[in-house]
Amino acid sequence: MISLDQHREGLNQTGLEMLHLCAKQLENAREAFFNHDNDLAEEVLHTENRVNALDLKIDRDCERFIALHNPVASDLRFVLALRKINFDLERIGDHAFGISKYIIEVNTPIEERLLEKMRVKEMFEETLSMLEDITDAYNEVDTKVARKVFKKDKVLNQINMQSFGIISAEVKKDPKLIDQFMLLFSVIKKLERIGDLITNIAEEIIFYREAEVLKHQKKKKVRRSED
Repeated sequence: MISLDQHREGLNQTGLEMLHLCAKQLENAREAFFNHDNDLAEEVLHTENRVNALDLKIDRDCERFIALHNPVASDLRFVLALRKINFDLERIGDHAFGISKYIIEVNTPIEERLLEKMRVKEMFEETLSMLEDITDAYNEVDTKVARKVFKKDKVLNQINMQSFGIISAEVKKDPKLIDQFMLLFSVIKKLERIGDLITNIAEEIIFYREAEVLKHQKKKKVRRSED
């Protein structure tokens, strides 16, 4: 029978593979979006099958790890965190798939000035930077690097919150831009959601490494400030 340490290392490497795969999916979705590259968008759609297959494999392997080794302490936290991380990564893959699907189904090239006004390029870069940070944090089990994504996520939230006001003002000036703005708004919402999923992954890395649950701490801080 495979030892606990060997099994755990195999799971860890599969999780790292999933991280790299989902990051590559988002990189390709970005390139396809800005270059209106239907072929690259189709590649993202096709590769979604690999993401789904790896998601199922990790989930099955985590269940087998628990059944075989009855893990405790850090080993248990590791496998519980990996299952949640895997779920969030699969959702990130879904959003990359959704962005690529827009390119194929909505034949609406976007004017450069609109991309700049909506800060879409900045949003893509920030999201990919967060994925790079979280991959390093996962690989090195480094909670300091994991915590870097929380600040970057605030940038995504700011862009998202400002987007509706910009769209409202610009469409009043030129209603013909509505299709372009609606596409941009859909992409921005997906990128904002990816940012949230990455912060979830950061929280799981911190939980595994430090046994610290962050999920509800922000809500508690809000309540204390209101009191």
